[in-house]
Amino acid sequence: MITRELTAQLSARLAAFPAVVLLGPRQVGKTTLARALAQEVDAVYIDLESPRDVLRLSDPLEFFAAHPHQRIVLDEIQRLPALFPILRGVIDEDRRQGRGLGRFLLLGSASLDLLQQSAESLAGRAAYLELTPFLVSEVAQSPLAQRELWIRGGYPESFLAANAEASLVWRQNFLATYLEREIPHFGGRLPVTTLRNFWTMLAHEQGTMLNSSRLAQALGLSNTSVIRYLDLFCDLFLLRRLQPWHVNTKKRLVRTPKVYVRDSGLVHALLNLHDYDAVVGHPVAGASWEGQVIENLLASLPLGASAGFYRTSAGAEIDLVLSLPPHERWAVEIKRSSATPPGKGFHIACEDVEPTAKFVVYAQEERFPLPHNVTALGPRGLLTLLRERSVAR
Repeated sequence: MITRELTAQLSARLAAFPAVVLLGPRQVGKTTLARALAQEVDAVYIDLESPRDVLRLSDPLEFFAAHPHQRIVLDEIQRLPALFPILRGVIDEDRRQGRGLGRFLLLGSASLDLLQQSAESLAGRAAYLELTPFLVSEVAQSPLAQRELWIRGGYPESFLAANAEASLVWRQNFLATYLEREIPHFGGRLPVTTLRNFWTMLAHEQGTMLNSSRLAQALGLSNTSVIRYLDLFCDLFLLRRLQPWHVNTKKRLVRTPKVYVRDSGLVHALLNLHDYDAVVGHPVAGASWEGQVIENLLASLPLGASAGFYRTSAGAEIDLVLSLPPHERWAVEIKRSSATPPGKGFHIACEDVEPTAKFVVYAQEERFPLPHNVTALGPRGLLTLLRERSVAR
């Protein structure tokens, strides 16, 4: 089992809260992580997609009362939202009895927007964490592994597949599962073909400004429908809308979010890019690499940090602005090749943003200085700086 960086944080939350909700897309490793932690304590595992396990919960209060000192892991909690008010009552009773920290571990493949009842019922009673696909710091110990992570993406079954063909087959099946089962479960009513075209168009638009009207026109849908499906894909951890970062300036700023399919391997599967040569020969290569770096950085941000991109209508742009508490601001330019230095637009944007540090992230690990106080380094290097900064604080 590959050790996940979230493990220590998850253990700490279980020691401090009655319930922890671990969110993330399907097949990302939530169940594997939960079962590994369950080996350390007496635990009972319930899969809410199993009819047998659902039957065991036909009387939840009786079931919970029968396991008062065990950790109860409820997998795919979004399948049974009626449990949340019951959990609230059980947790409150545990508190009155002076017990119950870490008693419930809830696993879900939908965001809090789709689990709104959880946010209301368990407010103050639960901590929330998101498990992402593999991060470069978890698996990419060599340049070759880092390249494989980019091409195959970070879903464990895809990254660890025996060969490139097996990885692609897994991703194609993953896409089909979401199109045929998951999205319809949450209210999606479009034909599978239209949904696949929608997802494929988003892959082609990787890293660009969101234009929902153009998507709607191409698909023959209303703009309202496109926005609703964009929201749903975000809620299912499949898509990210990166918001613009704003600063007080007289310049006209772009206020439209950028859109990214969150896993680079899914981008490549949607575009039928089978291997490294196919990816680097495709126009999406730079945006795909940019998206992978952004996902790794956002997954590693310390508590209280925020992120966005900066762009003016004149074209001055910073790929990622990281606001780090208490008063740091990092400007990050993302380039696949170290032979491509940041352009004039990056430096003009830095004059507006006034970052405390400036970086170029490229697809190698050597760290070296560039003009204008810019540091070039690889993704692992910048992730290390983020971790060291968090420890120092």
